Amino acid sequence: MSGIYLDYNASAPIDPRVLNVMIDVYKNAYGNADSRTHDYGEQARKVVAEGRKHVADLLGVNSDEVFFTSGATESNNMALLGLSEYAEQTGKKHIITTAIEHKAILNAAKHLEKKGFVVEYIKPKRSGRIDIEDVMGRLRDDTLLVSVMHANNETGVIQPIKEIGDLLKDTPVMFHTDVTQTCGKLVEEIRGLKYDMMSIAAHKMYGPQGIGALILRKKNYRLPPIKPILFGGSQEHGIRPGTTPVALVAGFGEASRLAMGEYESNMQDYRSVKAVMVRCLDDSGIKYSINGTQEFCMPTTLNISLEGVMSEALMIATKQYCGVSNGSACNSNSYEPSYVLSAMGISNSQIENSIRISWGHGLDVIEIEKDFYKLLDVAKSMIF
Repeated sequence: MSGIYLDYNASAPIDPRVLNVMIDVYKNAYGNADSRTHDYGEQARKVVAEGRKHVADLLGVNSDEVFFTSGATESNNMALLGLSEYAEQTGKKHIITTAIEHKAILNAAKHLEKKGFVVEYIKPKRSGRIDIEDVMGRLRDDTLLVSVMHANNETGVIQPIKEIGDLLKDTPVMFHTDVTQTCGKLVEEIRGLKYDMMSIAAHKMYGPQGIGALILRKKNYRLPPIKPILFGGSQEHGIRPGTTPVALVAGFGEASRLAMGEYESNMQDYRSVKAVMVRCLDDSGIKYSINGTQEFCMPTTLNISLEGVMSEALMIATKQYCGVSNGSACNSNSYEPSYVLSAMGISNSQIENSIRISWGHGLDVIEIEKDFYKLLDVAKSMIF
């Protein structure tokens, strides 16, 4: 492999310090955390407890509000499908979400529609941001849940989660948010959010693939009425069965611990890279537009449309220079126009010319600039 990897929104590389912790656990704490008859199980339980505490500390929640899953997709499914029994009991079967959510939310919502639920999908403005009034104005007596992601994975546009959470906190409506793209980055903002359920994944914040969490906040000492969607043992207090992946939990915990100590300096790196990207675009002379408002955008993401340059052809021609994408990784096998950009009202021709660039911290800015210029030189040669 060569060139610069610029697809961090799909998956970030694992931090070597995280990997070292995991290797140590694989070697020395290989017991089952639910085995209670020997010291090996006790050792594994201690590792899990420590990892859970690090995740909780990063998010500003209690350890008993952190439930480990296989990733944000499972967490999102649990947040929606796990409420089915409660919805049937209460008659509350109305859900509000957005048209730009991750497929894990959209497809789970479509499944619930087949079960008699009513789901409303709010489209964003051209800016990529939804209106708070568009959410609050749709609330009904039978509204069960509002689910809105924190920042979109394709555009990086940050949604008004704080405002929505503040407005919903004193209502009977539950609020869920997926913070996978912002966890470990917008640390202070996430710690101040009001919500009932939150989905996260470790591999977008330099942790291992294959583990995430569903955060369930207590109200009056009670968890949200989530029921398991898988059946097996009583792990994770009966919310999510299956043998706890001790080393993955340790890696997730270490990634959380590192993020807590380094997020402020990392933010400076993110902004420096974005400034270089924009300068390279301006210097190239290529006509381009940025998809999504930059007033509310992650400093780790740039979704751009290069006029007259087909994104598929560009990515194939420049993969030796830059690893970029033109949509969600969960949709990477599809050649259909991005549903996120379509929901924003962007034309198909502009969508076909759009690429997503996403990055992390600790990168060589000089190398990024060099390889991104190479991509732009190829792009210029493709304009006709």
